[in-house]
Amino acid sequence: MTTTAQAERPAVRKSPPGATRGPRRRTGRLHRVGLPYLLLLPALLLELLVHLVPMVIGIVMSLKELTQFYIRDWGTAPWSALDNYKVSVDFDAPVGEALLHSFLVTIAFTVLSVGLCWLIGTAAAVFMQDSFRGRGLLRALFLVPYALPVYAAVITWVFMFQHDNGLVNHVLHDQLGLTDKPSFWLIGDNSFIALLTVSVWKGWPFAFLIVMAGLQNIPGELYEAAALDGAGVWQQIRRITLPSLRPVNQVLVLVLFLWTFNDFNTPFVLFGRTAPEAADLISVHIYQASFVTWNFGTGSAMSVLLLLFLLLVTGGYLALTSRGRRKAS
Repeated sequence: MTTTAQAERPAVRKSPPGATRGPRRRTGRLHRVGLPYLLLLPALLLELLVHLVPMVIGIVMSLKELTQFYIRDWGTAPWSALDNYKVSVDFDAPVGEALLHSFLVTIAFTVLSVGLCWLIGTAAAVFMQDSFRGRGLLRALFLVPYALPVYAAVITWVFMFQHDNGLVNHVLHDQLGLTDKPSFWLIGDNSFIALLTVSVWKGWPFAFLIVMAGLQNIPGELYEAAALDGAGVWQQIRRITLPSLRPVNQVLVLVLFLWTFNDFNTPFVLFGRTAPEAADLISVHIYQASFVTWNFGTGSAMSVLLLLFLLLVTGGYLALTSRGRRKAS
């Protein structure tokens, strides 16, 4: 009977390997390859809407004679070709001369701010590597300026820089006697010092956070071996810490440069719509050219020139740093 039951069972045909699984494998492979791009599609669309579309519109506006008379329907503004760019780079004319002055002020401000932020942040990060009582609380306090909202922090500094009842003049003049009379910090030449102070106070915790994270990747055995060889603290920082932090510092300096050079919130909240000549950053200068004098064509041309400058600086910086990494390797 066993033989009869086995004979009555239908014969199962075995298909050759890969005959029916091929399309399924190809579908699964396409699904795995296409799924990441599908997940990135919403972010790409938002990036297109938020950044690329306004950038294209700004370039088109820079080629038009767009003034206050065409605000309601800016598409009807006449084309000016490259006239707005010629006016912006004509350094013998008032518009070009003012733009050049603003550019030089921004360069000096960016170099000093980035340098001080990196120096203070690195020094604080190296100091915080040693274990001591209260280190966690001190780390949290160091990050307070970076965690505070920009407007709240800068408005606080505005009150501190007041001429008559500000805390800065109270300490420098009344308490320490370092100045002959209370200083004006929000107008005149001192406005550059006030802007630099607020920028460094607000930016160095970010450098501290990044450098402190980079220090965690340096093996402690290197410092122990250097100490056994007789290397002091400064020699360890020079020979071990700074070379090991080079990749981190390269990215950190670039990010700080871009943030500081494009900073608009700090000077706008600190000085208002019209910044003093000594603190006339290019971001506020472009705002004034566009929304104060109502010449959006010239302001858009200045913005495009600023974009080209930052692209050139970023490309050159990345080329130099990548070449240095290849030589080091």
